[in-house]
Amino acid sequence: MSRPHSRRAAKLAGLLVLALSASLLSSAAGASPTRAAPLAELTVVSEQVAFGLQRPIAITGLPDGRMLIAEKDGTVRSYHPDTGLAAEPVLDLTARIDTSDNERGLLGITPAPNFARTGMLYVAYTSLPAGALTLARVRIGAPERLQVLLTQEHADYGNHNGGQVAFGRDGYLYWSLGDGGHAYDPFKSGQNLGTLLGKILRIDVNRTCGAKPYCVPSDNPFVRTAGARPEIWLYGLRNPWRFSVDPVDGSLWIGDVGQGLIEEINHIRPWQRGANLGWSCREGTPVFDPQQCRPGGRYTDPVFEYDHYNDNCAVTGGVVYRGSRTPAAYGTYVAADYCSTRVFAVRPKPAGGYESATIGYFPTQPTAIGTDVHGELYVLSDLPGWLNRVRFERVQPTPGGGMANR
Repeated sequence: MSRPHSRRAAKLAGLLVLALSASLLSSAAGASPTRAAPLAELTVVSEQVAFGLQRPIAITGLPDGRMLIAEKDGTVRSYHPDTGLAAEPVLDLTARIDTSDNERGLLGITPAPNFARTGMLYVAYTSLPAGALTLARVRIGAPERLQVLLTQEHADYGNHNGGQVAFGRDGYLYWSLGDGGHAYDPFKSGQNLGTLLGKILRIDVNRTCGAKPYCVPSDNPFVRTAGARPEIWLYGLRNPWRFSVDPVDGSLWIGDVGQGLIEEINHIRPWQRGANLGWSCREGTPVFDPQQCRPGGRYTDPVFEYDHYNDNCAVTGGVVYRGSRTPAAYGTYVAADYCSTRVFAVRPKPAGGYESATIGYFPTQPTAIGTDVHGELYVLSDLPGWLNRVRFERVQPTPGGGMANR
C-alpha cells in the first residue's frame, strides 16, 4: 500500500498539472466558442514533417515540446519540430508485444501528469503469448521496469482491441477496450457489465488497493452494482479505437468503429458516467440486434454518425482543437475516416445540439490525431509511415456564392 500522504500529494500534483494545462490552453487561445467560425468556412491543410515510421498508430505530446509516436511493433519514437524524428526509439517493448494480427500491437500511449519529473508513461498493448489486452506503466528508456496494471483476456480473435489511454481532468486514467473481435459481437460483450470488453474504464493509478496496483474511484457508476466490473465508466461500445479528453471541460469524445453501416462519434460529459452507448443493440442510432435491446433500456445517441458510402470504412476518433494558431477553429472536434481520409468537424451549438461539416482530407490511412503541448494538431498515416502537421484555413463566402481562402 502507498503511504496516505504520498498518495494525496501525488493526486493533488496531477490535478494541479491538468488544471494548469487546461487554463494555459484556454488563455493562450485567446478565443471563445462565440468567436469560432462556422464549420463550413473551415478547411484543413496537412504538411508532412516526418516519414520512415513503421505503422505508427498512436501519438501524444510532451511538456518539453516533443511528440511521442507509438509504432505497432512495440517501439516508441520521438519527434521534435526543431530537430525532427529521432533515429533511435526512446522505448522498446517489442519483446512483450503480440503483433500476430493486423489490429494487435502497441495500441496506446500517454504521459503521466507528472511526466516532467518522473518520465512515466502509460501504455496499452496486446501482450504475448495470447493477445491479452494489457494496461501498464513504464519509465521512458526503462522497459525492464514495466509494471502491468490490468489485463483482459482476448485470445479468440485478433481485432477490436480498442487501446486508447488518456488522463482526465480528474487525474484518473481512462482506457478503451473493444468488444472481443470478429464481428456481430460474438460474446455479447457490449451490454454485459461483467466483462471489460466493449467498455471505457476509469481507474486511479496513484494509489494501490489490496493486491491491485490501482484503485477504483468511489464515484465510478457501477461500484455498487452486483456482477459488474467496478472499473467500467461507459459501456455499449464496439471498438473505441480512439477517444480523447477535452482539456477545457473534461468531456470524452469517442470514435467508435461500426459493423458495416454506421460510424459514430460520441460526446460524453463527466455527469454522463455509466452511459450506455448502445452496441450491440444498436449500431449508431439504427437497431442492430433486437435481442440485445433491453426493455426500458436507455441509450445515449452519438452526436455525429456517417455511413459507409463514398469509400468510408472506419472512424478514427480525434481531438478538440484548443490551440492558439487558429482562433476561428477553437473548440472544434476533428476526426477522420481511415479509408476515405475525409475529415469531419463537430462542435456543440451554444443553444444546444451540434453542427458538423466535412472540412477536407487527411493524408492516406489516418490512424491517430493528436496535439502537441500548445494544442496544435498532428496526424499519423499507417502504412506510409508519415507524420503530418495539421493547420486550419479560413474560407469566406464570395459574392458569387463560392468560397475564397483567407
